[in-house]
Amino acid sequence: MTKAKDLLSHEEIRALTERSDARGAFAVASTWVVIGGALATLALFPHPLVFVAVVIVLGGRQLALAILMHEASHRSLFRSRFANDVLTDWLCARPMWNDVARYRAHHHRHHTQTGTDGDPDLSLVTPYPTSRRSLARKLTRDLFGVTGFKRMVGLFLMDLGYLEYTVSGDAIRLPPMPVREHLREGLRHLPSVLVTNAALFALCAGSGHAWVYAAWAVAYLTTFSVFVRIRSLAEHACTELSSEPLRNTRTTRAGLLARLVVAPLRVNYHLEHHLLVMVPYYRLPAMHRLLRARGVVEAAPGYLDVLRVVSARG
Repeated sequence: MTKAKDLLSHEEIRALTERSDARGAFAVASTWVVIGGALATLALFPHPLVFVAVVIVLGGRQLALAILMHEASHRSLFRSRFANDVLTDWLCARPMWNDVARYRAHHHRHHTQTGTDGDPDLSLVTPYPTSRRSLARKLTRDLFGVTGFKRMVGLFLMDLGYLEYTVSGDAIRLPPMPVREHLREGLRHLPSVLVTNAALFALCAGSGHAWVYAAWAVAYLTTFSVFVRIRSLAEHACTELSSEPLRNTRTTRAGLLARLVVAPLRVNYHLEHHLLVMVPYYRLPAMHRLLRARGVVEAAPGYLDVLRVVSARG
């Protein structure tokens, strides 16, 4: 199995893994500025077309919050453990009905067992390649909120301790336990989701436009689901089922539109991330250029190219 030290010098690895609290703070703040700006735009111009545009923007920024949680789970977003584990948890993970600690434990298994039977995210990509019609049906269910509703039900049952925590669609039922234990589990996880979303609703209401919170909820159920699926497909679908990171993971070319919706915060440089997980998102392009110059990786396909590959069965 190829490792980063086989391809990069010690000095290069040290430079690539240098973290910055200022850049981490800017990433979190700028994401929320865009969210606030989108909601404010909708309040100023309450038109159905503006609502649709805002839902698209919010879905992309919700994915950005999830990616920031992902960065913090590797402790590469900030130098400070507190900022990674607590601030990012409350500012990025909890509003998205997630938490850094549980995600970190789950995601560590994905990295140590990528492309093998032990990979907890394998079910996200094993149905591919599929047909264009099948992919269209999946994306339609995403866009019309079916996937989002199922995700919310699953998260609720995970928070109550009925299902094992996972970010894939194949949660395992946990052994039975007394109802009071399920309630105790719910009290551990659910209040933070309610508090952070209530705070966002209160900010909308305080501005005199409580109704714009609906755009946040609709985006979570619709466009966020679409963007998560496309991002997941680009990362691992139709790659080699093995433990070799140069063949079981894909980097995808992302233009401006892709960066706004399916590839925020350089998440498209996924092969590089798997080779060296401690590289902050803003240094991944430099790592990609180094590997390209050495002939280690080829030119990356675009997202449309990936969608054609994963729907190649006709």
